[in-house]
Amino acid sequence: MPTTPETFITGEIKRTLDERFRLTLPAEFAEAITDENGNTIIAKERYGCLSLWRASDWQQRINDGVALIRQKIQMGKMEQKWNEVQRLGRLLSTRSQETQLTNRSRLLIPEGFREFLDVAKGQDVMVVGAVVCVEVWNPTAWMEQLRQDMPDFGPLFKSLTD
Repeated sequence: MPTTPETFITGEIKRTLDERFRLTLPAEFAEAITDENGNTIIAKERYGCLSLWRASDWQQRINDGVALIRQKIQMGKMEQKWNEVQRLGRLLSTRSQETQLTNRSRLLIPEGFREFLDVAKGQDVMVVGAVVCVEVWNPTAWMEQLRQDMPDFGPLFKSLTD
């Protein structure tokens, strides 16, 4: 049974990575992405962007999808898709990691995720509310994404509200 997000996360704020690749999130963002056990998922979204999710919500979505794929494998329905199944397995293995925010809503960006974000320590990142998660962007990648997406804002809003 799919879970529904408890919050509607929006906003954009610039932050600086410290010398240990830590990032302090706004309190309302930190609260929105931390589950009842204090866990958060950090995931690779697209090069230059990491996303942060409430761990229990993320895990439920992944568990539901994996269960469906297992069922299809057991039924012999994936025989012609082994390359795709292996590709998905590789992505599942490296895409996300569970973490906990430390005092004052601080996130330590794990090794492997740092390279994907492509921001050096001491540099700025953009922290963006993406309704169901929080995204951490390389500023150059963020501006490019905005250039691509902003012209479609009106039609997108209309299609989602019709």
